[in-house]
Amino acid sequence: MAYEESVLKRLRRISAQLRLDILEMIPPGKVGHLGGSSSIADVVAALYFHHMRVNPKDVADPKRDRLVFSKGHAVLAQYAALVELGIVDRSELPKVKTLDGVLQGHPDMDKTPGIEAVTGSLGQGLSISVGMALALRLDGSDSRVYTVCGDGELSEGQIWEAAMAADVFKLDNITAIVDWNGIQATGCTAEIFLIGKLADKWHAFGWNVIEIDGHDMVSILNGLESAKAHKGQPSVLLAKTVKGKGFSFAEGKAAFHNAGLTEEQFALGREEMRKMLQEVDA
Repeated sequence: MAYEESVLKRLRRISAQLRLDILEMIPPGKVGHLGGSSSIADVVAALYFHHMRVNPKDVADPKRDRLVFSKGHAVLAQYAALVELGIVDRSELPKVKTLDGVLQGHPDMDKTPGIEAVTGSLGQGLSISVGMALALRLDGSDSRVYTVCGDGELSEGQIWEAAMAADVFKLDNITAIVDWNGIQATGCTAEIFLIGKLADKWHAFGWNVIEIDGHDMVSILNGLESAKAHKGQPSVLLAKTVKGKGFSFAEGKAAFHNAGLTEEQFALGREEMRKMLQEVDA
């Protein structure tokens, strides 16, 4: 599908802004999940600012689409989107992971407007999403559920129980998105717990499988549209991404799964994101 360059430029700019917001949430002296938040930022931009049905003036609008971060540790990317949408005030960014703020270290639907589920115990988000998708079907709603999973998270058995259930109930109103960056908390996923042949596995569990480049906006948008158009099966986007995308000191490094930044790294990250914004605007 073809997209106007103005649309793509806007989404690329938002992606860069989301990464800058993520950085602002973890200044020196604070530890945060830079790597997995920045790897999914482009997908989050496409979802919130183009593809999903979202009402910033009414986060409880029953007609809304739902986004669940099963890999709840990467919720900084979702927080950034909520700030850019005006759902959460920008003043909350420096308060992340403090008792004074509404943005906790993992998603909290009671504290944060726009959050659909409490997640962070890996493997549970897809099950919650299956329940949501079933409820929406019972209500006769055309709203959709999107679930972001980590590739390391796929070693959790509950993911596959939920995958089987989605197939049994033919939930074509749910789309899982796997942030396939190849790195988890302490190293490469292939070395820690080799899953392998992800496409074949999801196919075997009855899902419509779509492989995309998780940093190419056209690929992301086409994947989301293909999933939405597909009927009779749940769909999964296997999004090839880079851990720490956009931050030269963090790209592809497990050390930045959850880490503190030095003053030099923080300053460099700001410089790189501001340069990226300038390049998009040029």
